[in-house]
Amino acid sequence: MLFERKDGMLETKIELQLDKRSIQQHIEKQLDEAIQSQLWLVSVERLVQLTDMSKRWLEDEILCDPRMRAIERKKNRKRWYLAQQAFEVINEITAEW
Repeated sequence: MLFERKDGMLETKIELQLDKRSIQQHIEKQLDEAIQSQLWLVSVERLVQLTDMSKRWLEDEILCDPRMRAIERKKNRKRWYLAQQAFEVINEITAEW
């Protein structure tokens, strides 16, 4: 929208509306992509942080799924998951909810 000032020059007024939720989602997506491209394996504790799910919920709803068990790697009591595949499988599982 253009406005004329008293001295004859044109003044431009720009209104910028920011959707905070969209910006936050975009930033989270970019961070997730950056993290995924660097991680090889993720532990249960790391999955708890990345998914923002409790360990119990993750165990009961995600990690018991046969698709997650197929990519699980164990040594003694410690469990890891192939990072890229884990993110894909979790996405598949949660898409079914």
